[in-house]
Amino acid sequence: MTKARQALLARLTGSLPVHGSIVGVATEERTVVMTYGDGPSPDGTPGVLDALAEAGATATFFVLVGRARKHPELLERIVAGGHELALHGDDHVRLTDFSEEIAYRRTLAAKQELEQLSGQSIEWFRPPYGAQSIETWQAVKRAGLQTVLWTATAWDVKDVGEHERVAHAVRHCHQGSILLAHDGFAGPADGVDDGPEPEVDRGALAAELLSGFAREGLVGRSLGEALRVGKAVRRARFTE
Repeated sequence: MTKARQALLARLTGSLPVHGSIVGVATEERTVVMTYGDGPSPDGTPGVLDALAEAGATATFFVLVGRARKHPELLERIVAGGHELALHGDDHVRLTDFSEEIAYRRTLAAKQELEQLSGQSIEWFRPPYGAQSIETWQAVKRAGLQTVLWTATAWDVKDVGEHERVAHAVRHCHQGSILLAHDGFAGPADGVDDGPEPEVDRGALAAELLSGFAREGLVGRSLGEALRVGKAVRRARFTE
């Protein structure tokens, strides 16, 4: 990393109320922020939505626009269920593969298309793989979005058992945590090849996660809903 980039990163890190990504919510309510990515998918999204409805929970869905074009009915169902739509990208290619200007144009175009497809205002963005540089973070901000990362994951892209996934998520989440989970699995149609999709019933996993959180006195909420009574916790997290 050059001295100039180190200096810029230091300035950003010193201005966390304005800069950085949302990594949690400071709240007095016993909530955990449920987020889902890589959808919408007819194989995973309906089951996740059913589990959320059964638990009386809400979530934020970080969608891939390429998938949203194919499944607009799933966007409608997400919104009708009282959940929140957010942007994960047009595809699942790392923004850090592009210059700041191209990253800005790609993100802005994807945001505008998702808003047109859904009729919803889009505020949040999660970079694919959580990969972001100072430049791509700035590009996302220019596009009118705030980046959202996570506190803990559901391990649902790993080839492990459901019990391990739930135990890991519950152990690492606390009041105000943001959980990273998935209602789909990105593949070649999304511009990437991360190998075969792990065997996971995403609806059943969602139900078990929500039950596990309930045993800890935690209720699943979307990011927007959690922020109505809480304050965003931000950190300057960049990958080089």
